[in-house]
Amino acid sequence: MTKMKAVGLYEHLPIDHQDSLLDLEIDKPKPAGQDLLVRVEAVGVNPVDYKVRANGEKEKEPKILGWDVSGVVEEVGPDCTLFQPGDEVYYAGDITRQGGNSQFHLIDERIVGKKPKTLSFAESAALPLTSITAYEGLFDRLNISSEPTDNQNKSILIIGAAGGVGSIATQLAKKAGLTVIGTASRPETVEWVKGLGADHTINHYKEFTPQLKELGMTNVDYIFCLNATEKHWDNMADAVAPQGKICSIVETNEPIDLTLLQQKSVTFVWELMFTRAIFQTDDMIEQHHLLNEIADLIDRDAITTTLNKLLSPISAHNIKQAHQLLESGSSIGKIVVEDYQ
Repeated sequence: MTKMKAVGLYEHLPIDHQDSLLDLEIDKPKPAGQDLLVRVEAVGVNPVDYKVRANGEKEKEPKILGWDVSGVVEEVGPDCTLFQPGDEVYYAGDITRQGGNSQFHLIDERIVGKKPKTLSFAESAALPLTSITAYEGLFDRLNISSEPTDNQNKSILIIGAAGGVGSIATQLAKKAGLTVIGTASRPETVEWVKGLGADHTINHYKEFTPQLKELGMTNVDYIFCLNATEKHWDNMADAVAPQGKICSIVETNEPIDLTLLQQKSVTFVWELMFTRAIFQTDDMIEQHHLLNEIADLIDRDAITTTLNKLLSPISAHNIKQAHQLLESGSSIGKIVVEDYQ
């Protein structure tokens, strides 16, 4: 069987362990059903990568991480109708399957989009997972209208606005006509968030409501929490408007008191972009459409890539470096690793 290069692991370990990520050679897969075989050109790195890597389990077969890919379709399965060999694509993958840190990768075409024409593979690989998360969080979970005329005088607080998801969510929320307040605590993150279109920034290490009042606001209609749900819970409950909505993407490490939301009749909802793939939902194709819409917005210069650090080549050394940067909590935007050698 033909072999290919990959970066993977046999044991889920801390990133500073020499075996936490390894350069490997594994079998090149063959597409079946609705799968595409994609030649990987670049991979984005996300918090989900280091969370899966560090879960302490052991693997009988090598585990491949990586859930942000851009590349070229090499082969298509017999049931594929959306793509053909030679198409340039990008996608966020399926956490129940092998990830994309390999020269070739199998992926269900229903969660794949056409790569933005105006971006490089590296710039495109920065987008899929965060774009899907931001889009679903804003428009599916919080039920925000995408029409600016519907959102006059409405506001959203994005907690962790300088991160990967926040960098896209800020742009999409502003495009939807919302007043956008992003949390940022350092001069460089404040500059980044405002550069993406945020109207205001507040510091997530301080109480939210007094800072909002300094901006002339009593509360906010929507909150999109992208960092430490339990840490910000009391602040969110205080800052959200009556009949407002809160969406979080971050699992809690301790119980949260939902009763704090009762008096205001506030809606709380989770967003996990892997849900459709995990449960093979009837609407899986929506991620294909969503990624195509993001590509169109990029190509019309309505939003921009969030790539902020590029490493090359794709290797255990460089992916380890990306994990370390993300785990430090100080990275801005997205980190991408490109090119096999």
